[in-house]
Amino acid sequence: MMDLNRSVAEMMARGKGILAADESVATMSSRLANAGVAPTEDNRRAYRELLVTTPELSAGVSGVILCDETFRQRVSGGATFPRALAEAGILPGIKVDAGAKPLAGRPGETVTEGLDGLRGRLAEYAGLGARFAKWRAVIVIADGLPSWQALRANAHALARYAGLCQEAGIVPIVEPEVLMDGAHSMEQCASTTVAALMATFAELQEFGARLDGMVLKPNMVVPGKDSAELSTPDEVARATLKALYTILPEQTGGVAFLSGGQPPGRAVANLAAIRALPAPWPVTFSFGRALVDPALAAWRGEPDRIWAGQRALSQQVAACSAALTGSCAPAPDPVGLPSGLRRVVDAADVPAVKLRLVPVREKLPFRKGSGAGNGVRAWRHTHAEAARQRRDYGR
Repeated sequence: MMDLNRSVAEMMARGKGILAADESVATMSSRLANAGVAPTEDNRRAYRELLVTTPELSAGVSGVILCDETFRQRVSGGATFPRALAEAGILPGIKVDAGAKPLAGRPGETVTEGLDGLRGRLAEYAGLGARFAKWRAVIVIADGLPSWQALRANAHALARYAGLCQEAGIVPIVEPEVLMDGAHSMEQCASTTVAALMATFAELQEFGARLDGMVLKPNMVVPGKDSAELSTPDEVARATLKALYTILPEQTGGVAFLSGGQPPGRAVANLAAIRALPAPWPVTFSFGRALVDPALAAWRGEPDRIWAGQRALSQQVAACSAALTGSCAPAPDPVGLPSGLRRVVDAADVPAVKLRLVPVREKLPFRKGSGAGNGVRAWRHTHAEAARQRRDYGR
């Protein structure tokens, strides 16, 4: 069985991120059709082959997440996709959830399904070469939403999934995504992100998941895409890290931010600003559309334009890698963040860097229990703690 810590270390390698190419058959077919490409199985395979065979992709990508269809297909040379990735020095990953379905009794909210039979599927994926997996929960912000019931239902599923992955020797990527959809403010996004993280880590602790053997894939804290509120990369970085500092334990294996539908340039700028601020966990990206949309637009389904699609992907990966390594312009000094935290440095530079988190999580109710009866109290406590931190450290 593969060592989880070794896999996490490879996923979070300096200057590298994770490429999310795991769209479902329906979603990928829709995107192909919108790009003027026939939505056939062969074109879906050809497009994913274009991505994973991009020259020198491993220079900026540590892992690629695939869907079940692609995981079982082969590239033109005859190798399966997982083997082709492994031979290129890239970790193969697999999306294992069955998608977000309506949550009974909570109109407008969803819970991600796919736990039935997951133990057997994970064993099969491990045999096919999977080193990590992904499960995405979808959290919406609207009038009266999200509800505690939706947060806890999704957190419970994420924790069960994470435990099954680790049992199979596969690193779980835990993704509680607060959607950009809507006209909500940045502050609403921040408080909802804190609540979603609180619920998720409460369940992870309850199920005994190894936090050092997983990677969190959170959203950045940004205004809703229909909001009139504007935000700079520095503001996004500070708001995002404040939300994470409130909940995330220091031993979390890594944080790989999703792009969440942000335009590619904005996602990269926000990533660079986040990486320029101090964090006690390894930080990277796990982008989908921000990386692959330019490649699809350049390719257009034409065999003689594979080079154009691969060049577009290479350019986006290089920009993200530069954001991670500091080649992009850094954000200003982290005014408003806890003064006891320092900038993360590489283990190669200082072997035993130890950073201290603001000990908010030590006060959270889920430290002593996270049952349903504790949910409302935990929700209120989390919002109170988040408000206190904003007062203490400034906006």
